[in-house]
Amino acid sequence: MMDNKDVEAEIHPLKNEDRKSQESFGNRLKNEDNLKSMPAQSRLSRCRTVAFFLSLFICLFVVFVVSFIIPCPDRPVSQRMWKIDYNAAVTYDFLAMEDINRDKIQDVVFLYKNTNSSNNSNLSCADEGFSSPCAFVAAVSGANGSVLWERPVVQDVAFVECTTPQPSDHKVSSACILVGRPGSFLAVDLFTGETLWSHPSSFGGNTSILTPLLQVPDIDSDGAPDLLILTQEGKEVSVYIYSGSTGDQIGHRSSLGVDGVSGPLLHVTRTGAHYILLPCASSLCGCSLKGLYKKVTGRDGPFKSDPHWENMLNASTHRLLPSSGAVRYLMNVPGKAGQDVLLVSSQDCVLLDGQELTPRWTLGAAQVLRKPILGHYKPDTPAVVIENGTGINRQILLLDLSSGAILWSQTLPSFPGAPPPNSLPTADHRSAFFFWGLHELIGTNETDPRDARHSLYMFHPTLPSVLLELANVSANIIAFDVVLFEPSRHAAYILLTGPASLDVPGLVSMIKQKVRDLVPDSRVVHLGEGRPDSDQAIRGRFSWLRYRSEV
Repeated sequence: MMDNKDVEAEIHPLKNEDRKSQESFGNRLKNEDNLKSMPAQSRLSRCRTVAFFLSLFICLFVVFVVSFIIPCPDRPVSQRMWKIDYNAAVTYDFLAMEDINRDKIQDVVFLYKNTNSSNNSNLSCADEGFSSPCAFVAAVSGANGSVLWERPVVQDVAFVECTTPQPSDHKVSSACILVGRPGSFLAVDLFTGETLWSHPSSFGGNTSILTPLLQVPDIDSDGAPDLLILTQEGKEVSVYIYSGSTGDQIGHRSSLGVDGVSGPLLHVTRTGAHYILLPCASSLCGCSLKGLYKKVTGRDGPFKSDPHWENMLNASTHRLLPSSGAVRYLMNVPGKAGQDVLLVSSQDCVLLDGQELTPRWTLGAAQVLRKPILGHYKPDTPAVVIENGTGINRQILLLDLSSGAILWSQTLPSFPGAPPPNSLPTADHRSAFFFWGLHELIGTNETDPRDARHSLYMFHPTLPSVLLELANVSANIIAFDVVLFEPSRHAAYILLTGPASLDVPGLVSMIKQKVRDLVPDSRVVHLGEGRPDSDQAIRGRFSWLRYRSEV
């Protein structure tokens, strides 16, 4: 059947031609309009093409300039191992770390006593008015061991401690505070070695300084934390406060009226009150910084007291709470709602609530003769390392800080004067632990520890049945530290050795050795019977440990 349009075309052929003519005319008009618009579109397309290639050329040119013409800053080359020696010298149990030359690698500050400086410069004891030998402060590059600066500072060292400001304290300099014999008290800039201030010491000749030096909030409103020093002469403990920026004494000396025998602790309660805690006989003693400042200066200071602590504190004896034995060490440790206090006595180890001073847990029958250290056995869970006992009976205990539960223990025979343990955070949010002990892990006294080699052992919680013996040392060890020299890259240990007596000079050496380089030649010590992995596989796991900076 024919379509209606075809029928109409046959009946009216002329009409059909007219319609085709009209359609053809309309198409021609559209084509003409399209032809008129084509030049404009073509010009726009060419402009876009030119803009694209011009942008591409500029980008390639910038990449070329940055990559090949402008030199990239040279990354400092950090040697894996270096050693420096000082002949006919003695050294002190002191190491400090700071990026002194701003190369993003930690540098080392230490003390030695000698006639002249090590680098044959013109510096001598006589230049600073001292007789020979005298004490030098030296800063050496952590990258290669080169001397950054060194200078004679005191005749002999009675006390030294370096203070590093908080990140928010941009105007405060990093400095080392020294008390010299005889009678000098000064601060040395860590970055230049220049003396920031110097005063005659007001401490008596028979006075010993109770470490550590305490940094207290700014009292004299000069923008720098101030210094609080506790001294002991006989059974009397005295307190001095000094300006951190000028070294001037604030107020006068005052006696605390306690028989403290070891280091003080600055503790901040959860109400924001500052208290000085001090071990004294078989008690924990304390005093508020507010009351102490008023006693020293005779006026009120910018501090507050805690009513709860004031009720606990005996006004006449300064006792806060009794202890089961002589208090040896105090530490601020992280707690659930602020800082808690770890108290180590001759009988036990107790974690005290930082506000109520009530025991959270107690480790009894402990003979802890050195200050514990902190680390992480489980990811992001603080642990505390305790050395229980001495000599061949020394036992290493890793305790969960929140509960006091023993996470790991191992008998590790020690030697007289062995450095304390150390820890370094790893990328898995645990810690690598480093312990010094005898070369052979023996349980009898058949070998004289003085004749045995001293070994550095490494432990990581992911391999609880293994110790890695990294190094053996026969020299007398003065100081030791494990440092992350470069953020997330360069973990190494620093070892300072020298004569055992300050009166007999000899060879003083400082050695830096990268931890990872020691692993391939290390000795694997299996603590248990099971050996799931080969020694080579264990070394591989230690070798691939990554370290991180403290938060």
